Amino acid sequence: MTFRFSIFRFLVALAICACAYGQDLPYHVVPNWPELPPGWNLGPASGVAKDSRGHIYIFNRGPHPLLEFESGGKFVREIGEGLFTIPHAVRLDPEDNIWTVDVGSHVVLKFSPQGRVLMVLGRKGTPGSADDEFNQPTDIAFAPSGDFYVTDGYGNSRVMKFSKDGRFLKSWGKKGTAPGEFNVPHSIIVDRRGRVYVADRENKRLQIFDGDGNFLQEWTNLGAPWGLDITPDQHIYMADGYANRVLKLDLEGHILGTLGSPGKGPGQFAFAHYLCVGNNAELYVAEILNWRVQKFVPQ
Repeated sequence: MTFRFSIFRFLVALAICACAYGQDLPYHVVPNWPELPPGWNLGPASGVAKDSRGHIYIFNRGPHPLLEFESGGKFVREIGEGLFTIPHAVRLDPEDNIWTVDVGSHVVLKFSPQGRVLMVLGRKGTPGSADDEFNQPTDIAFAPSGDFYVTDGYGNSRVMKFSKDGRFLKSWGKKGTAPGEFNVPHSIIVDRRGRVYVADRENKRLQIFDGDGNFLQEWTNLGAPWGLDITPDQHIYMADGYANRVLKLDLEGHILGTLGSPGKGPGQFAFAHYLCVGNNAELYVAEILNWRVQKFVPQ
């Protein structure tokens, strides 16, 4: 009886673990992605995003910070040469404008799809806490209405909301551990209903707000959220740069699957920082310490 009871407890523990952490996501790595021009290398890769065509944009801290590739890995162009200090995040809005978040210069830039600067938010080289200033911002996300949110991140521990034309609307948050407070709001996404998800990295939780910043709930069972992306079918992908894995979540915070482990090899991560899901469900993960972006495709 004792042996049978021990086996029963073991099976129950396995079932609980599977429910808590989900199954392995069925992906495999595409080798030698992307194709860089001869003699070029990535630096620490901080950001990755896609446009409506499926082209991939890599933001990195090397000599060529913002690069565009076809999904197959073919190099297209460099954008914004000489404009960046410490790249952090890159996003594409629904009109394929390219937005960059520079943690070193305290500036968010909006580029046209052709690569021309259309908007500058913040004051380059001048950190601050006024309505037109950032202090080491980290990410940007776009609401269905066209408004957008910036996580103002390492210095101010707040979320700032702007109209589509860049007019400041409001902000919320301060450093702390209570609901609506942050310790490094590191990434941000918005779902189809307009709910705002903030990766509260050092508090190891995901906080959810309505579009006006009213706290709704928090998820504390996921690890440390570094980078977030949300798919058209409303699944959330989360990079945990401390555990060096990727999680797939539903909108209730349930873990549907995981990918990766710490390391230097294919399919492993070292500071998995940001990620994005491509048009054909492929997954791109930017790594700080491995100086690369890995592409995964569904098996």
